Amino acid sequence: MTQSFYGRTGTPRGRSFNRRDFLKMGGAGLAGAALLGTAGCGGGGGGSFNGEITLGFGREPSGTLQKLIDQFNKQSNDIKVTWRPMPSDTGQYFDQLRTQFQAQDASLTLIGGDVIWPAQFAANSYIIDLSDRFTESMRSKFLQGPVESNSYEDGIFGVPWYTDAGLLYYRKDLLEKAGFSGPPATWDELKEQAQKVMQDEGTKFGFVFQGAEYEGGTVNGLEYINSHGGQVLDPNDASKVTIDSPESVAGLETEYSMVADGVSPQAVSTYAEPETEAPFLGGDAVFARNWPYMYSLAGTENFIETDLIDIAPLPAGEGGESVSVPGGWNFFINAFAEQEAQDAAWEFVQYMTAPEQQKAYALGGSYLPTLTALYEDPEIKEALPVVGVAGEALKNAIPRPVSPVYSDMSLKMAEEFNASLGGDTPPQQAISTLQSELQKIADQAPS
Repeated sequence: MTQSFYGRTGTPRGRSFNRRDFLKMGGAGLAGAALLGTAGCGGGGGGSFNGEITLGFGREPSGTLQKLIDQFNKQSNDIKVTWRPMPSDTGQYFDQLRTQFQAQDASLTLIGGDVIWPAQFAANSYIIDLSDRFTESMRSKFLQGPVESNSYEDGIFGVPWYTDAGLLYYRKDLLEKAGFSGPPATWDELKEQAQKVMQDEGTKFGFVFQGAEYEGGTVNGLEYINSHGGQVLDPNDASKVTIDSPESVAGLETEYSMVADGVSPQAVSTYAEPETEAPFLGGDAVFARNWPYMYSLAGTENFIETDLIDIAPLPAGEGGESVSVPGGWNFFINAFAEQEAQDAAWEFVQYMTAPEQQKAYALGGSYLPTLTALYEDPEIKEALPVVGVAGEALKNAIPRPVSPVYSDMSLKMAEEFNASLGGDTPPQQAISTLQSELQKIADQAPS
């Protein structure tokens, strides 16, 4: 695996940088520098800012984030960034942030946040509108989808950091031994291939994925539903819930069949991302559904090497198509932070989302860039096969329901999806319950 943590900028080693120099190094240039000091909404100028800002973000297993923060701190002589680790469970992370925001807590200046959060945070004025900073010309260099995920009403409330797509990891060596010429195109083919490899090679598990009762479990459940042609909300009317359909039921039936048919362990209903990494990269599973970052962990510690692994789009359901629910993370600036802290946070955002740092983050941790040009970067394309496959997967991506009350919807979906996967609730009952409960939640959304 190729690793590159530091973007080459041509700047002599050991030199200290002022803010203007640092923006140039980060790729923002004079246009970005001219935006400094432009106020977003909120943020007072109390005059107590000491140059220190805190970034809130969850787990980053490759170590690349800390390396980039260290590089920033070493080269910036008037800003110091500290990373405060937040819960890996995105639901717990969201709840913690919401509690802090409600208390007008400014201790987190900058937030690395999920793509599903902007509408909820913006509707409550928790994060600042970046429209005057993150200009149209700057946005044009980013993938359209991640930019749109940060839009709410007439504003833009975040900057895309990295994007994500659910992918199918598979043991290409084991499939070849079993006589299969390529990865499965459908969920039924996945079960067939997994069962044959388990029988022939004695592999412990056929397929591992994220089935626990949390946001990742919601995403996985939606991928089964969407790949069978089901949907949660009416595409023309976000206030209308349409999850109760034969296609949605079929999706949850397929998910449950993974356990019922012995392809996935019963414990998969407790798996999040870390629990998925260990069995697949440890050599105990034929297939795994996970995000692109997992590729960077192959070959580390006692994990299998990358030459045994390949990646493909997720399988299609009967009568449906391959669908990935996109993920990804953005940068949000706390509206309760004072003005100078917001300005400093904006400088760090420009640094982290500049081409050099996005490339380093991609090569170091297998994270998908949000800058369009990097998808044609030869070094990235050679080092990270996940980039090409994920690019294809994103073309068939169906986002999670966009709603100011999405977090409440997600909690209910996670509960019912998990109950269905664990065999406690029949899929039809879970879908019927969701139709009723999600509509009640949607009816409470601000108009």
